[in-house]
Amino acid sequence: MLRTEERNLIEELDLSFHPLTQKLWRDFEMLFGKHGACGGCWCMHWKLRGKEFTESAGDTARQMQKSIVDSKTVPGLLAYSEGYPIGWIAVEPRSAYPKLAHSRTLKPVDDQEVWSITCFFMEKKHRRKGITVELLKAAIDYVKAQGGKIVEGYPVDSKQDSPAPFVFTGTASAFKHAGFEEVARNSPTRPIFRYVIQ
Repeated sequence: MLRTEERNLIEELDLSFHPLTQKLWRDFEMLFGKHGACGGCWCMHWKLRGKEFTESAGDTARQMQKSIVDSKTVPGLLAYSEGYPIGWIAVEPRSAYPKLAHSRTLKPVDDQEVWSITCFFMEKKHRRKGITVELLKAAIDYVKAQGGKIVEGYPVDSKQDSPAPFVFTGTASAFKHAGFEEVARNSPTRPIFRYVIQ
């Protein structure tokens, strides 16, 4: 459960969540900043493999993500507080992430169709306030509205307190607080969590 102070902070923030569409692209750019979140990724890390991602970091990755949004594909949700974008969660069908298909650590648990949560990004001053849990809940609602049945995530589960760039897939504790359950672990620190929509 979220601590009382976190719950109070969440209530004060008056959060709302919106799918990233063309209309909100400038808000996405504002949130990610001139550096494109982490090292110019523009949330393309899971969509490009190896060298392709390294060579595309920066403006090329931004243009690629913009093309996805312009094609009317929703790559995730923006979190807003008082009309200002403060957070991001990437959520799409697992098939949208080629890098996942080639990961031994995060290989498919079974042959069921799942939606994957692959990334979070939070404005610095809003980190560690429980907003990740709220983003996860919003992602569940969004997937349900799209007819999805299983939401999957790939958080970091480490006893060490890692810097934000190293836990961009979220933490195991946040997924647990949002009602997800661990279903597989092929690496000591990289479990696979699922939420089954009823």
